[in-house]
Amino acid sequence: MAIMKKLRLATFATGLAAAASILLAAPVHAQALNGNTSAQTVDTIAAVVNNGVITQRELDMRVNLITKRLNQQHAPIPPEDQLRQQVLNQMVLERIQLQKAREDGISVDDATVQRTLERLAQANNMPLDMYRARIEAQGVPWSTFTGDAKTELILSRLREKEVDSKVTVSDAEVANYIASQRGPTAGLTSDLRIEHIFLKAPLNASQTDIEAAQAKANSLLQEAMNGGNFEKLAKANSQAPDASKGGDMGFQSPTKLPAEFVTAASTLRPGQVNPSVIRTSDGFEIVRLVDRRSGQGAASADSTKLVQTHVRHILLRVGDGMSEPQARQKLLEIRRDIETGQGDFDKFARTYSQDGSASQGGDLGWISPGETVPEFERAMNALQDNQISQPVRSEYGYHLIQVLGRREAEGSVSQQMDLARQAIGQRKAEQAYADWLRELRDTAYVDYKVGPLTGTSPDASTQ
Repeated sequence: MAIMKKLRLATFATGLAAAASILLAAPVHAQALNGNTSAQTVDTIAAVVNNGVITQRELDMRVNLITKRLNQQHAPIPPEDQLRQQVLNQMVLERIQLQKAREDGISVDDATVQRTLERLAQANNMPLDMYRARIEAQGVPWSTFTGDAKTELILSRLREKEVDSKVTVSDAEVANYIASQRGPTAGLTSDLRIEHIFLKAPLNASQTDIEAAQAKANSLLQEAMNGGNFEKLAKANSQAPDASKGGDMGFQSPTKLPAEFVTAASTLRPGQVNPSVIRTSDGFEIVRLVDRRSGQGAASADSTKLVQTHVRHILLRVGDGMSEPQARQKLLEIRRDIETGQGDFDKFARTYSQDGSASQGGDLGWISPGETVPEFERAMNALQDNQISQPVRSEYGYHLIQVLGRREAEGSVSQQMDLARQAIGQRKAEQAYADWLRELRDTAYVDYKVGPLTGTSPDASTQ
């Protein structure tokens, strides 16, 4: 089914299905990709990046397209100076990666780009010519969109070579993950008591703020690893609500903890601090395992088996005339109508869902752990049988999720462990990619020639 092809994380093609909204929101521009510098000779230089430049015209085009996209989505627009600085920072990171890709001899031919565009059109249930008309109607030139698709492919191949291929997963991590992914009614082997220190740095923050938060997190981690009092460090520095309790989260089932915490705890003994800072979408986390205890029921001989979930959903995509508040409100209305007996899930899914599973009443069949995006999976795992979720936001839009049942996964234990290893690898790769990108940025020469608005050179010039 189409939604499963887009929700599953196993293949690169699924990522391309999600890339359309990203490409619309943050185009890279084909000129940068092709190394065309003819226009740069008459343009003001916004930034020097190693042996290349970003021009003011490129920056203006990017800012204008993003502003237009945010207006179409009725989304709040950051102050202009902040938006321009964030966009320029992102363009610098992209340019550095493209330069690295050229050094590594990574390229993509036109036939591969064409197949990618066809997959994107298919993922949106359109023929390619109709999909092109839709893109151009939203103010994005097709040549720009094509160039962006090529860039996404190059950056994906670069990431595979430099990061993903080097990620390893231990057997201990696999065993802990399998235990954590069992359904809410299944027996769990152990609860975890974790202390943490949280430093806020969302993904859309400025590069300066992110780097400052990471530097502070690294300093605190070093202090904790050297025997510092973790509770006092958390009280003095953590920005989480439980800071006053020393970051103590109490004993919790692995299913109720962030997956990154569970993965980290799988390799720790009680009292140990995780030796690396954890990057999340909200900021940086320093984690200490305090203790383990027996969980809900004793572990059985088949405790290593995965649990599959029979699930269905209704998906409303954001954009094309539907804002985030509108999508969320519509799903809340549908949920209320279902629960008050004014309609059933199947019919609402067939009528409203913007996914290929709509014709099956939103039914996605039996899903194993790691086969959906994390936001969807966390919400699904928290539901009892026949329970309907609140609206859940993912990169695809808003979902209304209903669990129809659970069963032990069929197949050999080794096959199930391979599936778990794949899911863990995906999450570890995200963290490794963020670390690699920061290291790449730190070793690059970057000189900002103009400020976000004033045209003055900011103090952010680095190398």
